[in-house]
Amino acid sequence: MQPDSMQHTPGRAIVVAHPLVRDRLTRLRDAAAGQGEFRRLLAEIGLLLAARALDDLPLDAIQVTTPIGPARGEVLAEPLPCVVSILRAGNGLLDGFRQLLPEAPVGMIGMARDEKTLEARRYYCKLPAGIAERLVIVVDPMLATGHSAAAALDVLKEAGAQRLRLISVLAAPEGIAELQARHPDVPIYTAAIDERLDQRGYIVPGLGDAGDRLYGTVE
Repeated sequence: MQPDSMQHTPGRAIVVAHPLVRDRLTRLRDAAAGQGEFRRLLAEIGLLLAARALDDLPLDAIQVTTPIGPARGEVLAEPLPCVVSILRAGNGLLDGFRQLLPEAPVGMIGMARDEKTLEARRYYCKLPAGIAERLVIVVDPMLATGHSAAAALDVLKEAGAQRLRLISVLAAPEGIAELQARHPDVPIYTAAIDERLDQRGYIVPGLGDAGDRLYGTVE
């Protein structure tokens, strides 16, 4: 496990151990958290992880006029990053990112997991324009087997993406190993690295099925 002080190093799993992240994660794990609370907490963790994962964005110097007079400042350089959500649970993290980057383009990749083989199958893909020139932030709350995330990164690289970062609330050691083997150039940002996967490919202790808890559906 790499401490949060690590830079954006390719192939590293960076645990964002901010007290606010740890507080929200504990509340998110609680089976007693209802759908509305789960959605709110997931968005808040997304915002906190976004601030960490985007702390090296390039800036352009500009001058503005305050009510008192001119002031020098900085704004985000173009092109802005884009955010790509792995459907469907990724949309819960997307809300937090969009609070920080409301102008950022958004893409969606739908991945379905075969419950027997645990392999991922793509069923939908819509990506922003200019993806080769942008930093691409991929969001998916659970990095379990790593198959869906790795397949989504395959799709993005085939589309021309060159700079990618993966954001996940929870990661299993197996998922990290899968991503580091298939995409060693992609840093992973997570709130916690849990113990292992169970026989169904669920993270232990985890927080259950993020998609079902987010949308109120059942397995």
